[in-house]
Amino acid sequence: MAKKKPEVKIQTYGIHSKWDSKSKALPKILTFTTDIPAEIDIEFGFIVNVKNARGKKVFYCINHPNIHNKSGEPCDAFTGEVHITNNDWSFYLGDTIWSPIEDKCGPWHMTIELDATVIADKTFKVFSSESNTPVKQRFAYL
Repeated sequence: MAKKKPEVKIQTYGIHSKWDSKSKALPKILTFTTDIPAEIDIEFGFIVNVKNARGKKVFYCINHPNIHNKSGEPCDAFTGEVHITNNDWSFYLGDTIWSPIEDKCGPWHMTIELDATVIADKTFKVFSSESNTPVKQRFAYL
């Protein structure tokens, strides 16, 4: 019998509730968006669901803007791998903003790969000034 091909779906993307890495619970979506205000501790990213890929590994990458470490050196992209533990598996890939905010602004490109193929890809624009706020968000309360 032929193996089923993995099915992939991005379930949520945008601003999420605070993620607890020690909990099995994934964060809840608060706002679907790719425009992220640069606020300390704001949580953003996406949740992907993968079916029919139990036992495989996914590789993730968060390419952030020009963030520097305490020594002033540019930081490498944040990467890692995770084992898919069941045939209906969901995974949160995200990050948060920390101080100083200035070097966190810009595009944050997040990808997930399975079998050397990108299966999920989102770019979030982190912005700090009111002038860069998307019009639909600036006037959402009207």
